Amino acid sequence: MRALAEFTMEPGQGGEGTTLVLRGPMVVSSLGAIDHKLRQIDEAVATIDLAGVDRMDTVGAWIVLRLSRQFDAKVANGREEATRLIAALEETEENTQSLSPPRLPLIQRVPSQVGEAVVDMARGTVQVIGFLGLVVSGMGTMLRHPRAFRGKALVHQMELVGVNALAIVGLMSFLVGVVIAQQGAVQLQQFGAEIYTVNLVGRLTLRELGILMTAIMVAGRSGSAFAAQLGTMKLTEEVDAMRTIGVSPTQALILPRILATMLMLPLLGIYSAALGIVGGAFLASLTLGIPFLTFLARIQEVVPLHDVWVGLVKGPVFGLIVSVAGCYQGMQVKNNAEEVGTRTTAAVVMAIFMVIVLDAFFAVFFTKIGWG
Repeated sequence: MRALAEFTMEPGQGGEGTTLVLRGPMVVSSLGAIDHKLRQIDEAVATIDLAGVDRMDTVGAWIVLRLSRQFDAKVANGREEATRLIAALEETEENTQSLSPPRLPLIQRVPSQVGEAVVDMARGTVQVIGFLGLVVSGMGTMLRHPRAFRGKALVHQMELVGVNALAIVGLMSFLVGVVIAQQGAVQLQQFGAEIYTVNLVGRLTLRELGILMTAIMVAGRSGSAFAAQLGTMKLTEEVDAMRTIGVSPTQALILPRILATMLMLPLLGIYSAALGIVGGAFLASLTLGIPFLTFLARIQEVVPLHDVWVGLVKGPVFGLIVSVAGCYQGMQVKNNAEEVGTRTTAAVVMAIFMVIVLDAFFAVFFTKIGWG
């Protein structure tokens, strides 16, 4: 039969108060029966006697330490192993408490946290610039040694980023075109100008929404995939193994993803804009009485050619942002699987934020040069 820990309350020697006498093994498997009883002791204890304790583990040492602090009692007659374990546990708790910074008042804590966020943002910006430098260096190496470039990896990533995204991008663009035409027609009908729905749909989809919505979709779909894939490879030390055998992770993993996204995003943007126009023409033929083919023919008349070039110019830039954000966040994973999810979320947020900021910059820039 397994021995269990037990205790008794005895008067102390020389009138020094009550002594708590512990007996038996103070280990996790034998403490379940007495721990609840020890918590119910309501009289003062001056000494904790460990003379009858033959074994002790960390759980038993923690209980003795808790009782000692609760009653401000001294621990006596413990074996060398038990005394050393209690002392080590007490020292560990003191070190942990000393490492915990004091909690500042709210009026000081808010500026402190804002300052830390600004510093982290600046540090992250420097790291992203360094990562871009690594990518540019890798492209230079690829140009000097074209045979080292992994063409099959590029084609595979182009399929994943572009071909596999046609369905979702096409459906989204078609529905967005329908919504733009419907909302625009409702407003323009008040002035008898519903014919200008063609202008609204054509210019908005080709110039702005086609490439912008596509970039956001690719950021959520492919950018997150890049971060998750590279983060998992970092976590499983596959990236370190590649470096060990002399394979550059930049050449093998990062450049194919970046180039594939930069090449496919302009094509997806034109595809998205075309389906948005088709969606607008479909709604116009149903509700405005504008024939489908007439709508498409009028697009060629009212949409200037430079609107197409605006969308094409934005494509590679947005593709670079989305792919760099995904690859950068994936390569920052270090500690555990939870960080893979955190970095994946950060990649999507970072990519979408930068895409919208640069889209605003492009809008101002093209207006200034007369392509407004």
